[in-house]
Amino acid sequence: MSQVTEPLDYRDAVNEIMGRGVEWDIDPTLDRIRDLVDLLGEPQRSYPVIHIAGTNGKTSTARLIESLLRERGLRTGLYTSPELTTLRERIAIDGEAISEEGFVETLRDVLPYVRLIDDKHGVRLSFFEVLTAMAYAAFADAPVDVAIVETGMGGAWDATNVADGTVAVITPIGLDHTRYLGDTIEEIAAEKAGIIKPGAIAVLAQQPVAAAEVLLRRVAEVGAVAAREGIEFGAVHRDIAFGGQLIRIQGLHAAYDDIFLPMFGDHQASNAACALAAVEAFASGTPTSGEANLEATTRIAAGETYGGGDEGQLDPALVRSGFAKAGSPGRLEVVRTGPTVLLDAAHNPAGMAASVATVTEEFNFNRLVGVFAAFADKDLAGMLEQLEPVLAELVVTRNSSPRSLPAEELGELAEGIFGVDRVHVSPRLDDAIDRAIGLAEETGEYQGAGVLITGSVVTAGDARTLLRVEGTK
Repeated sequence: MSQVTEPLDYRDAVNEIMGRGVEWDIDPTLDRIRDLVDLLGEPQRSYPVIHIAGTNGKTSTARLIESLLRERGLRTGLYTSPELTTLRERIAIDGEAISEEGFVETLRDVLPYVRLIDDKHGVRLSFFEVLTAMAYAAFADAPVDVAIVETGMGGAWDATNVADGTVAVITPIGLDHTRYLGDTIEEIAAEKAGIIKPGAIAVLAQQPVAAAEVLLRRVAEVGAVAAREGIEFGAVHRDIAFGGQLIRIQGLHAAYDDIFLPMFGDHQASNAACALAAVEAFASGTPTSGEANLEATTRIAAGETYGGGDEGQLDPALVRSGFAKAGSPGRLEVVRTGPTVLLDAAHNPAGMAASVATVTEEFNFNRLVGVFAAFADKDLAGMLEQLEPVLAELVVTRNSSPRSLPAEELGELAEGIFGVDRVHVSPRLDDAIDRAIGLAEETGEYQGAGVLITGSVVTAGDARTLLRVEGTK
């Protein structure tokens, strides 16, 4: 039998979980997590689930969905990853991260069953599998009215996929985690599509054609119903506003005007449109009968439009207030002025391209200095190439993750893209931030100076801690 000391406090609980392997070191299977939730009484079936997969925009979309649902008076469970500053952030109830006491209590409840599954399979459950089971158990215990669940990395084999989402949301798909998910858009899309279940409504963000074809094929195969951004719904107008943007969204059942979104960028307007469509779909219900599934399959094959009727229409005032209260920390988050300091969690070339486009369009920087730290297994050159046109200078460093590429190696790579004179190496992130702020202020014109700290969710989270930014909502 495996021997695990009962966690006594929050630090013990975190050590117990983080001491387990990561999911990609174990053969991809749902067998372990299925066995675990079976022993727990299948808590993930105690409430409806809105399930979210994709390459970019998952966490922002999940937070937007959660804010709208909570504004409707529903008690929500939100499961996202990775965390910015504390592991507790991953499990939130009613918009608040689970308490340290609640985290420890939940682990104590599930740990005896975790040990049984460890022994049964001869391999320890990964930290993500344990956290997923904890989230499902905590939501059932609360209890919540609805859970918004973000996949960890993929879809079909992701531990979260023991739940069957009544609504499945697929955010934009691109090349990332290619070592584990496949090195083509089609392979990655097929993995993400695994969260689309029979009878569900699949809310699909705008996708590359190759990804869209895979997703729609899955919708037809399982008898789901597709709602496609740019066809059945979408953000149809946006104006830059102080602290965010003012947008108009054509939803599945109605148009919603004068929505203030306290987030920057066209990509966030798209995330908001997907979130609104998901909540409309949830409010209208999903087909569950065999006849409805057959009808859905026929409709998708024929390319017909989702919906009809106004049963999913939301109160426009509720939509405005729900979005106005939403936030997505670490996503082009302004954490300081004079000079302006932005934190951004972009960690692949597609995400970085969206961030760069937003910075160019919505911030009037005449001198922008970057701070960059990222995982060694990411497409570092691809991200740096996106950053090069907008940064005057770049300070490379490393974050707190052991996966972070050492600053010296990152500096050599960056010099080949930016040139030697524009690259500075600071092994410590705090020193890198101070140096970047100093470089940004060299002109003495604080109003047009800025610092962009990016490259990883961990980088953004570490910077938030160093800059003493409060709140993760």
